[in-house]
Amino acid sequence: MALRVRRVAAQCAQLSQLGVDLDSVRDEDSLYEAGMSSRASVNLMLGLEGEFDIEFPDRLLRRDVFESIASIASAIESLLRS
Repeated sequence: MALRVRRVAAQCAQLSQLGVDLDSVRDEDSLYEAGMSSRASVNLMLGLEGEFDIEFPDRLLRRDVFESIASIASAIESLLRS
């Protein structure tokens, strides 16, 4: 799961929408501390919704959910289980 999340994030980074050097970020590292803006997190969210055919509900539209590759993967796994 984390690998797919990282792939979508890399696609956003290639489009200059993420602002993060993913090669230097571990799954548990803060994407915000690495340079991701709130606008970039929205672009990432949209990319993830397309990749996984999901929609993030309002309850998951929080900074902590999009803090790291690991936290995003965990949120997506919970959405796919429900």
